[in-house]
Amino acid sequence: MSELDIQIPSTFDPFAEANAEDSGAGTKEYVHIRIQQRNGRKSLTTVQGLKKEFSYSKILKDLKKEFCCNGTVVQDPELGKVIQLQGDQRKNVSTFLVQAGIVKKEHIKIHGF
Repeated sequence: MSELDIQIPSTFDPFAEANAEDSGAGTKEYVHIRIQQRNGRKSLTTVQGLKKEFSYSKILKDLKKEFCCNGTVVQDPELGKVIQLQGDQRKNVSTFLVQAGIVKKEHIKIHGF
């Protein structure tokens, strides 16, 4: 009977580590660039997680001028300030933020499709 002793495992959550990383939607170290589908072919690109010391309105002004699209800065209670741009601008925004020196390439996460 000693060979067949059964050990009762303690409570182990295999997703605890993943949940700890994704607990905050706007984590401080990453800039998240997402796309949201609107009606039909219309889409919306959102940028969140930029540091608070940056002027969101100046970044938005440069993004709008660079990519010939409209956009706005939205204040979200959970996520803080979020930049919204019309159209699928994920690749454009990521290259712009890296070239402008706002964030490093390894600190950008692109989501969607």
